[in-house]
Amino acid sequence: MTGPAPLLVVVDAANVVGSVPDGWWRDRRGAAERLRDRLAADGVPGVDGPVEIVLVVEGAARGVESVPGVRVSSAPGSGDDHIVEVVAEAGDRAVRVVTADRELRRRVVELGAEVAGPRTVRP
Repeated sequence: MTGPAPLLVVVDAANVVGSVPDGWWRDRRGAAERLRDRLAADGVPGVDGPVEIVLVVEGAARGVESVPGVRVSSAPGSGDDHIVEVVAEAGDRAVRVVTADRELRRRVVELGAEVAGPRTVRP
């Protein structure tokens, strides 16, 4: 017998990376890789128990590879639309989406996800 699926944390890479003006715009792919690596090393602060992290990338960050602990999903088009698809595919599973995008937050809450801001995963 297995327990409930781990919490699915879907991170809006573009939104989280863009939340701090640290020069990310000069190397979007590198910024997404640094976020991925921080998530792989630190996990999601405040989450006890198992967690599955999906980092959704788009645009110039497409093609960033997954690493142990973080699955990277490249959006074929709109990152927001892809995040909504990932949440919809989760079914009844507990999902948290990390973004500050108001419209995306509204869309995923309608699907039953909870939301958290970028500071949840980025200092």
